[in-house]
Amino acid sequence: MEPNVNGIWVEPVPQLITGKLQEWMTAASIAPVRVPGYWIHKMDSTIEVGASPKPGEKVLYNLHGGAYIRLSAHPSDVTAAIVRGVLKHVHSIQRSFSLEYRLSSTKPFEVANSFPAALLDALAGYNYLVNVVGFAPEDIIIAGDSAGGNLALALTRYLVEYQNHISEEPQFALPALPGGLLLLSPWCDLSLTHEGASKSSHQFITSDYISPVEEGIGYAKDAFLGVMGMDAAKTNPYISPASLDPALNVDFKGFPRTFIVAGGAEVLYDQIITLRDRMANDLGDNKVTYYEAKDGVHDYLVFEWHEPERSNTLRAIAKWV
Repeated sequence: MEPNVNGIWVEPVPQLITGKLQEWMTAASIAPVRVPGYWIHKMDSTIEVGASPKPGEKVLYNLHGGAYIRLSAHPSDVTAAIVRGVLKHVHSIQRSFSLEYRLSSTKPFEVANSFPAALLDALAGYNYLVNVVGFAPEDIIIAGDSAGGNLALALTRYLVEYQNHISEEPQFALPALPGGLLLLSPWCDLSLTHEGASKSSHQFITSDYISPVEEGIGYAKDAFLGVMGMDAAKTNPYISPASLDPALNVDFKGFPRTFIVAGGAEVLYDQIITLRDRMANDLGDNKVTYYEAKDGVHDYLVFEWHEPERSNTLRAIAKWV
């Protein structure tokens, strides 16, 4: 780890892998591995790296964006602006932990780390916060921007679906659900069901800086989906919980309270609205808070110049926390 960077290693937790996750891992020839993670503290914090929490202390568990193929959890990465913004505005959160989950790649580069590699890593990071550092699950807020939002949803779904899983080793019982989900411009439909000339995917290309039709997004999907293929992008709730494919069977029963952020000018707008409506239908409006910045582009909290939208959103998040 670099000097003056609060990095630690997160050990894998094969004992917590079961059911469909075990099947997908085997099919993709993916194994759980040790990955890095980084603590970022408030400017005036005196908390030691990885210290046990004070009673009732909340923590942000951050999963960065980047289409599963780029960017980083490192404090120098552009996405760290989100963490710094939350720490500045949310007084009850003194520190954040960002996980360096494995990124996917495919030809012409090395074929590596397709789904569910990132989910295995995210599960290990959550276990680290609960069973190593000692945070109560209800004091953890899982945050994810763009692809990180996709990963946050997948991790939470696994925790919901396998909450009653009994490990052969009791010390590795699956942790309980987090206290909240913070989804920032979440990438929640990797299929093509939200694309079309009349959809935000095309209507907002001129106002956003990403495009669903650019060559790079096809590479990202191929790299992430791996052997699962595009059929999984249409029908797997861990990959595309907002897909409009009629074969998708998805619900959000049991999920924690959730705060969803969307930019009114982003190409993912329509799929985020689908996600919002599905979650609100299953959880109730009182457990789903939606915030929209009319002129916000995709993942606008990353950009410190994107004002007043950025600060207004962070203040709304602070009230929700």
